[in-house]
Amino acid sequence: MSESYFEFGTPAERWDRAQMFFDSKEYMTAARILSGLVEEAPEQVAPRLLLARAYYHSARLGKAETELRAVLERDPVEHYARLMLGRTLERQGRAEEAAPHLRLAAAMSGDVPGV
Repeated sequence: MSESYFEFGTPAERWDRAQMFFDSKEYMTAARILSGLVEEAPEQVAPRLLLARAYYHSARLGKAETELRAVLERDPVEHYARLMLGRTLERQGRAEEAAPHLRLAAAMSGDVPGV
């Protein structure tokens, strides 16, 4: 069984490669690499959050939502994941469901209007 370029290397090398593809706006390629990293270490938040961002930017909103909810299960105070979930829900036309997540993200970041 041969490894492809995407699966080759240590987790740290694959993480660097995924970030490079993400930064180059090659979101689908980044997601391919990151999904393997998430599968290997599902408890780690950073790869899962970057995977969710890659899905979001490639308009795979259902997958982004799934990953963001998994991040928030592991780290409920991850304000960026909360913000991303709100934005993901908005893009899916679910503004009412998005609103509490966006308010909570704003409160967590200290970006509360009128304060």
